[in-house]
Amino acid sequence: MSKTRILVVDDEVSIVKFLRANLEAAGYEVLASLDGVEGIKTFEMGLPDLVILDIVMPKMDGFEVCSRIREWSQVPIIMLSARDDESDKVKCLDLGADDYVTKPFGAAELLARVRAVTRRTELISVPTRSSFTRGDLEINFSQRRVTVSDREVKLTPIEYNLLQELVLNAGKVLTHNQLLGKVWGPEYTDDTQYLHVFISRLRIKIEPDPLNPNYILTVPRVGYQFTNNA
Repeated sequence: MSKTRILVVDDEVSIVKFLRANLEAAGYEVLASLDGVEGIKTFEMGLPDLVILDIVMPKMDGFEVCSRIREWSQVPIIMLSARDDESDKVKCLDLGADDYVTKPFGAAELLARVRAVTRRTELISVPTRSSFTRGDLEINFSQRRVTVSDREVKLTPIEYNLLQELVLNAGKVLTHNQLLGKVWGPEYTDDTQYLHVFISRLRIKIEPDPLNPNYILTVPRVGYQFTNNA
């Protein structure tokens, strides 16, 4: 079985060395770049399974690198930042990042985040039913393919898993903790900000009017519900 390949992009040599040593000790294969432009080139050539990406870098910052990667790849991305700024975290998630870690961080925390992100593709199994249709929305579960009005919608792994969990429980109210625990993992049950951002992104991608959703309804102070109406 091949090792999971992780690309580290950070302009701080000490951080790169720290991450490489701990990730390799944990059994991962590590690629590294010291700026955003080189990071894009390494990503295209190395095709990693996961990216750990600093925000503040020369030549091209992490926001731009994340955006460029998301133009053609859904590989998991963990963003790093020295600023514990809520707006930075929201911007990272809006651009398609999967997680956000504030510097300084310990090896145990970072490795836990890596494990959580990499296992999410296996967190939700393929349903026994083959497809789902509601209005213009169609989901092919075996292919993990989503279309709206016959147009394919590109979803990140987390977006898809979140939509699938809501759809498979159509008509039921799922609490914030239930969704976070099922889609992100037990370590994230208090991180409601993640859920709010990803629900917003899903609505933009599948709803005719994201501000007045037909499919994903908010249950104030409780959670969300995928409508059971045809």
